Amino acid sequence: MTNSEKATFAGGCFWCMVQPFDEQPGIIKVESGYMGGHVENPKYEQVKTGETGHYEVVQITYDPSLFPYEKLLSLYWPQIDPTDPDGQFQDRGSQYKTAIFYHSEEQKAEALASKQAVAESGRFKKPIVTEIIKADTFYLAEEEHQDFYKKSPKEYKEDRNKSGRDEFINDNWNK
Repeated sequence: MTNSEKATFAGGCFWCMVQPFDEQPGIIKVESGYMGGHVENPKYEQVKTGETGHYEVVQITYDPSLFPYEKLLSLYWPQIDPTDPDGQFQDRGSQYKTAIFYHSEEQKAEALASKQAVAESGRFKKPIVTEIIKADTFYLAEEEHQDFYKKSPKEYKEDRNKSGRDEFINDNWNK
């Protein structure tokens, strides 16, 4: 039996947050969903209004002996604009803000240390606003949102291209 843990990240639209983690050695599964709000069993149409309090998230089940949490964090940060308090790229609203949801005190400590390292890196002039939040109930998104980049590659690519995410990543992380 594989030893597994969970990691949960909010980085804007969950469609764009699956592929970077998917199919890495030690990653068991990556699921799109919702976390952090006050509505039980939310649906996509509710979450996208920004009124449920939920973030769009990816929940990653991983084997920490093959892919440690620290490595997940180092993969997470370059997918986002950690200085944007109002969403990510073309996706605006509280449901698209960035956050690391920790599942243990060890994850919390590592997340805080990684946030501090990004803040001290000199990479950004604005403050790092990505929140570190205790994980709560994860609600799995509807089936059409799971593995969207595989199921609808043309729509995924078009949406990602117009979002500005890749330009930001290239300009700020690939230096």
